[in-house]
Amino acid sequence: MTSAGLYIEGGYLENNKTWHAEDSPWKAKQILRMLEKNHIQPKVVYEVGCGAGEVLNQLHQRLPASVEFHGYDISPQAFQLAKAREKDRLTFHQGDLLEKDISCDVLMSIDVIEHVEDYYTFLRKLKSKAEYKILHVPLDLSVQAILRMKPILDVRRNMGHIHYFVKQTALASLQEAGYEIVDYFYTAGSVELPSKSFKAKLLRYPRRLFFALNEDFTARVLGGYSLLMLAR
Repeated sequence: MTSAGLYIEGGYLENNKTWHAEDSPWKAKQILRMLEKNHIQPKVVYEVGCGAGEVLNQLHQRLPASVEFHGYDISPQAFQLAKAREKDRLTFHQGDLLEKDISCDVLMSIDVIEHVEDYYTFLRKLKSKAEYKILHVPLDLSVQAILRMKPILDVRRNMGHIHYFVKQTALASLQEAGYEIVDYFYTAGSVELPSKSFKAKLLRYPRRLFFALNEDFTARVLGGYSLLMLAR
C-alpha cells in the first residue's frame, strides 16, 4: 500500500482507532505556547492533514471568538471523524489543501511530513499559503531507537512514518525548502502524555532528569521527543 493509500483506503484508521484525538489537547497546548511566545494573534488558521480535527477543535475553544479555523485531510475516514466536530467558525474538508487557493495567517502541519513520500515538494507548495507555518515533527531517530530498532519499525508499520528525523535534519529540511525558521522547541510527549508501554514508562524518569541537564543530548540518546517549529 502506498503512503497516500494508507490514509485513503482505511488502513491508518484500522491501526489507530481514535486517530490520536486523545493527544490533541496536549498538542494544542504546545501550539498556543508557540503563538503566545511569538506574539502571533491569527485571524484565520488552516491545518493540513487535520485527522480527526480535535487539535483545531481545542484551539477553537481556547483562541478568541473571532478566529476562523479550517481543516483539510485526504482521508475519507478522518473527514468523517472531523465532520462531527464542525461548528461556527470551524469547518472541515476532504481533499488536498495544496491544490486549493487559500491564504491565511497560520497554517499548521502537525505530525504530517514524516508520512509524505515527497515531503520537499509538500513543504514548497505549503510555503506560499500562509505568513506563518507551524510544523510538529516526531524525532524518531535516537541512539536507543536505533539500537533496539523496534520503535522505528513500529512507527513505520503502525503509524505510517516513512521519514525519520533528528532536530537538525528537521530544521534543515525546512531551510532547504526555502523557509525562514522563526522559533522552535522540543515537545515532550513521552514524558507528559500517558505511557503506551512499560518500557516507555521506565524511560520517562531518565528522560525528564537528563532533559533538564541537556536537551539535545537527551533527545538524541533517549528519544521520545518531537520538535515544534515556527517558520515563514
